[in-house]
Amino acid sequence: MAEACFPTGALGYWVRELSAGGLCAALTATSPARLAHPGGGEPLVGTTPLAVGIPSSDGRPLVSDVSMGTVTHGDVLAGLAAPEDLVPFGGDQAHKAFALAAGLQLLVQALTGVGDYGALLVVAPPAADPVPAFRTRAGGLRLPGDS
Repeated sequence: MAEACFPTGALGYWVRELSAGGLCAALTATSPARLAHPGGGEPLVGTTPLAVGIPSSDGRPLVSDVSMGTVTHGDVLAGLAAPEDLVPFGGDQAHKAFALAAGLQLLVQALTGVGDYGALLVVAPPAADPVPAFRTRAGGLRLPGDS
């Protein structure tokens, strides 16, 4: 499902709800241009968050919710970060976060037909239950979505 909308808030909330109900979900959204190309210039893309939720038979879905910025725009609004801190994450590898932000933004725009703000939600029933084995391999390390 693709929709024109803004603001979206914490995307992880929505995929957690869906994955707690037994569905795999991925959600991304555009926002005002806030991230400049790592080579400089004006902001070209939003922070373009991406949230992924995977259900688990152990009742603890794996939920990943990330923004492509080193800080969030919410952090800037709350005074927890300066506007100049809002750059693609990754330091000397920031081109990777910028590329992902650009790809996600253009995917949402292409599928919604909306040039400004939109969201894309993909939901499907799982064909497997990989989370418990992944938790075992992680050996007790904190994983995305753990409290």
